[in-house]
Amino acid sequence: MKRTFALIITLLAFFINTKADEGMWLPLFIERLNYVDMQKEGLHLTAEEIYSVNHNSLKDAIIMFGGGCTGEMVSAEGLVFTNHHCGYGAIQSHSSVDHDFLADGFWAMRKEEELPNDNLTARFLVRIEDVTNAALQNITPGMSEADRLSQIRENTKKLEADAVKGTQYDARVGSFFNGNEYYLFVYEVFKDVRLVGAPPSSIGKFGADTDNWMWPRHTGDFSIFRVYAGPDNKPAAYSKQNVPYKPNHFLPVSNKGVKKDQFSMIMGYPGTTDRYATSYTIDWALEHNNPAVVKIRTKKLEILRQDMDADHDVRIKYASKYAGTANYWKFFIGQNKGLRNLKVLDRKRAQEKEFTAWVNASPGRIGTFGEALPDIEKAYAVIDKYETSVRYNSEAILRGCEIIAFARQLAGLQAELSKEKPDPKALQDLVNKARMNAAAYFKNYNAPTDQKMLAAMLDLYYKDVPPDQQPPLLSEIFKKSKSDFSEFSMKVFEKSMFADAGRLEVFLANPSLKKLSKDPAFVLQKVFASNSEAIDNLVKPGQELLTKGRRLYVKGLQEMNPDTKFYPDANSTMRLTYGKVLDYSPADAVDYGYQTTLSGVMQKEDPTNWEFTVPEKLKQLYKDKDYGPYAEKGEMPVAFLTTNDITGGNSGSPVLNGDGELIGLAFDGNWEAMSGNYAFEPELQRTICVDVRYVLFIIDKFAGANNLIHELDIRN
Repeated sequence: MKRTFALIITLLAFFINTKADEGMWLPLFIERLNYVDMQKEGLHLTAEEIYSVNHNSLKDAIIMFGGGCTGEMVSAEGLVFTNHHCGYGAIQSHSSVDHDFLADGFWAMRKEEELPNDNLTARFLVRIEDVTNAALQNITPGMSEADRLSQIRENTKKLEADAVKGTQYDARVGSFFNGNEYYLFVYEVFKDVRLVGAPPSSIGKFGADTDNWMWPRHTGDFSIFRVYAGPDNKPAAYSKQNVPYKPNHFLPVSNKGVKKDQFSMIMGYPGTTDRYATSYTIDWALEHNNPAVVKIRTKKLEILRQDMDADHDVRIKYASKYAGTANYWKFFIGQNKGLRNLKVLDRKRAQEKEFTAWVNASPGRIGTFGEALPDIEKAYAVIDKYETSVRYNSEAILRGCEIIAFARQLAGLQAELSKEKPDPKALQDLVNKARMNAAAYFKNYNAPTDQKMLAAMLDLYYKDVPPDQQPPLLSEIFKKSKSDFSEFSMKVFEKSMFADAGRLEVFLANPSLKKLSKDPAFVLQKVFASNSEAIDNLVKPGQELLTKGRRLYVKGLQEMNPDTKFYPDANSTMRLTYGKVLDYSPADAVDYGYQTTLSGVMQKEDPTNWEFTVPEKLKQLYKDKDYGPYAEKGEMPVAFLTTNDITGGNSGSPVLNGDGELIGLAFDGNWEAMSGNYAFEPELQRTICVDVRYVLFIIDKFAGANNLIHELDIRN
């Protein structure tokens, strides 16, 4: 009896959200699962005011911004707040040596000055539906994983098509709890999203790589956009005739400030978590995946930084690429450190031991769940064997070298040219697409930088990937290059049309299968793509075992704890998390307050270090204490901490008080809890938020963009 009681307590402690802070909850179930707890914590809204299909609610103010961030509507005229790093690519795309919006910032004082952005979208959630039964229709226990997945894809494709038939909507069915449940998400997608405002990077990226994932933080990580619609307020392609979108709901902005222990709520689109991962996944991350990514990206960043520091034009071209590479380079370093320091591997093993005991206590459970963990173990025996090859194929070569990645985009053109009678229309469409892609590619491309990158990535690949998992061509190149890939890389760039816009256009004007097939960059991409496919086929049996094992493991955990409120892992669908404003103590004699101020910016200032420069105007405002109505006791707040449970994709998410008013924008997690994608750490895990009062101060006093201030509903 004592052992059974101990088992229950252990599992409850690991999974249950007895604390309100843990969990990324589907808003569809807020009333049933979370509402009472949220009221106790300080929520003053009704569940219907948070999520409703029939009435305007908070969900109508939250957008998926682009492909990987969150934004929020803050005015009746389609104004959007999101993070500076979320808008960074758009800001960079409009920047040049003559108009460097990254360095100087950008502010549209009139709507006519707002800048359109290709391929930038705002995705609004219309509704969520539980479609588990329909998605699993015709699924039988004896099915192979491949057949099971194929049937589910067929089912969900039909569900998605039926959901949007006769509408302008988009629909996606998402898998939850490792394939045990399925939900339909219907969206309205707007494609005309314009840049309205952005502080200079010395504010929006203050601290840059050094402060990334760290607290205390003093970064004004915000940017401003506007969603435009057709005259009927419906999605429309960019047009000068489009008008600002009128949202069903927008967020009032609070100038009341934040206090310790104050209720906080975040809604957004967290990317991925793996909270129900086993010890085998943790070991894979620690020993295989993370070290490989860090090693490859360390070399990439070294090459990019060298060329960016040497040339202002290159700095602008590669600013967004560098930032994207650096972000998760540091994340994986911190994740490994956190996983080890917090003994996550040991905790997962203890959980698996208890699960096995529960399974073995019943013949019926053995029949249903007995192979879950053994299947996962067998799966990783296969996956780990090929992980270096998989990671290097992707991270170093196919996505690591721009010339290879771009050459891959013409694989479809080669296929059409290879036909006995190519279709003239299809051929022209592919050529037009290649021209369009080339314009975007060469706009932010520096061939000398990429030439160094190709040599370095080939060298890393050759040294680190097991020889029997490499394409034979690489060994031949190595021998001919006398153990140095630099000469080979130089020859590739001298001869390849993918290194020069003029040469590529000559080819596209008269495309030839022979010329394309002999291009050295195209040959390389084909060789490595083929090798990657071959390795993937070797890994596939392991992945299928893993999929089955994980599904059964999670289902078993749910059956073992029938009274537990389980939350699903993040998967880029809308979630709500609630907690409070709170400080933390990460180590002995180390206590971090929950708020930073502009005084901290000045204390960190270092004119010799680009990461910590401070604009002269900001220094003058600080000197004069000219903070307008946004100060608190003579200080200008910059950032604050909450206990909310977020991950990548939540960047730009609104941080709300109990009245549904905007108090900040979530933009980062903290270094001590980088293991959070695998295990929530209530004593350590914090969300770093830019205080909306700092956002208002920068818009008003620094930028003088009173047009935007007047557009907001500011609550005092």
